[in-house]
Amino acid sequence: MPTVTIEGGQTFEMESGKKLVLGIEDAGIDILHRCGGNARCVTCKVHFLSGEPLEMSALEHDSLEEDGLLGQYRLSCQVRITGDCTIDPPELASVRGITPGDRPED
Repeated sequence: MPTVTIEGGQTFEMESGKKLVLGIEDAGIDILHRCGGNARCVTCKVHFLSGEPLEMSALEHDSLEEDGLLGQYRLSCQVRITGDCTIDPPELASVRGITPGDRPED
């Protein structure tokens, strides 16, 4: 199972092929995902420090490009983890003082 490390030290394992946003949430991290995992709001964005998956859907690409984030972030609701990685999730519900949003489907 791949190991995901959050910048700052928290580490967790998640099932290979699972959406990153679900692994993050299952690890108890309150990442935002306000559109329910549909690549519309970009609140679930993460910065990969290592182990970034190469595959990117057209939906993720277009959403990131539209918001000027392409090449800087990935959408955790669209990324499926297949190997070890280190990430920085900048949008946490507890920091923004709002609920994370409806849990995205797998």
